[in-house]
Amino acid sequence: MIDVRNVDKSFDKQQVLNHVSFHVNKGSIYGLLGSNGAGKTTLMRMLAGILRQDSGQVQVSGDEIYENIKMKQRLIFLPDHLYFLPQYTIRQMADYYRSLFPGWNEERYEKLKTLFQLEEKQKISRFSKGMQRQAAFWLALSAVPDVLILDEPFDGLDAVMRQKIRNLIIQDVAEREMTVLISSHNLREVEDICDHVGILHKGEILLERDLDDLKEDIHKIQAAFRENTFDPEETNLDLLHVEKRGSVYVLIVRGAEQDVAEELDTWDPVIYDRLPLTLEEIFIYEMGGAGYAFENILV
Repeated sequence: MIDVRNVDKSFDKQQVLNHVSFHVNKGSIYGLLGSNGAGKTTLMRMLAGILRQDSGQVQVSGDEIYENIKMKQRLIFLPDHLYFLPQYTIRQMADYYRSLFPGWNEERYEKLKTLFQLEEKQKISRFSKGMQRQAAFWLALSAVPDVLILDEPFDGLDAVMRQKIRNLIIQDVAEREMTVLISSHNLREVEDICDHVGILHKGEILLERDLDDLKEDIHKIQAAFRENTFDPEETNLDLLHVEKRGSVYVLIVRGAEQDVAEELDTWDPVIYDRLPLTLEEIFIYEMGGAGYAFENILV
């Protein structure tokens, strides 16, 4: 559905994206992760057809997206900093959206009115940040897009509204095979909704994997050994992180679980446990391996 191939982009001779390639399948939810300044927003603006790449291809449904009006009518981009026409109410913005997007569904707009419970004749500029975010989702989902691109989509929303919007997105993906790309610093929320993730670092794709496969390939192990015989540097493990807490080691290891278990078994552990590993932890250790200081990774 979305194809990015060998894309480069520079501003004032500063390279922002460098040979970026990735693919988002139709009907999937893709999480685009990365440190501040990695190039995520630039990439999303290119996917929305706002910016043009210097080289490479940015395609949606097999067509270049830049200046492609027909394709843009099937795609909606909600940026981090929302914009509405000055002095417009939700109802006026809805009429504007209806003129832009052929897929606009007035019946759905009316149904979503009961969910968001916003005053549609109120000027959007008078709403709080969270209410403006709700208005943006109300309009976007009423347009019934084939592709939805979201930059920090849940910022300013309370927990109940975040869950309601997540459910709406998942429903559209399941029922209509809507394709979604999300960028967020809240990795717990990305983990709850995404099935595929890519990590962008310094303008390059550091890693791209199915989320379940990624979790199967990186392990958090807690182990203790007799008489301090264990030396992590002497193992054949691909260690992303090692921490010693008294006599217990906490290891973040990349590789097949069976291979990891067999290697540690040669050291005759007294304790061996595999602990749950979150997407946030995976991101931290992968970025740490790329030379990015842990304390600067998450906001």
